Amino acid sequence: QVQLVESGGGLVQAGGSLRLSCAASGLTLSTYAVGWFRQAPGKEREFVATISRSGSNTIYGVSMKGRFTISRDNAKNTVYLQMNSLKPEDTAVYYCAGQDRVYITTVAHQYDIWGQGTQVTISS
Repeated sequence: QVQLVESGGGLVQAGGSLRLSCAASGLTLSTYAVGWFRQAPGKEREFVATISRSGSNTIYGVSMKGRFTISRDNAKNTVYLQMNSLKPEDTAVYYCAGQDRVYITTVAHQYDIWGQGTQVTISS
């Protein structure tokens, strides 16, 4: 069964850090570019970050630059999202997604495989 599974979410205070993981099973993740997206209650899904297949290129959402770092370990079939200096407005369900259509993209509908999401809650 092809799937992506996120983990690492939780409740932290503002200014804290979390590291999310996106583990793949049933597929070779190195053949996919992987993105992170988030969705807060009552808001549209928002692009967070993406990384190319080799990890040589990354793109970040504007409000994440300098605070979030996306990385991957293809030997472990896993992509990570390190989140520092967290703010209450970062509270959302975070999803990882994979696509093998284009080299790299920030567009959600170009991603074919989605995880179930992990909740991140930042208290003020």
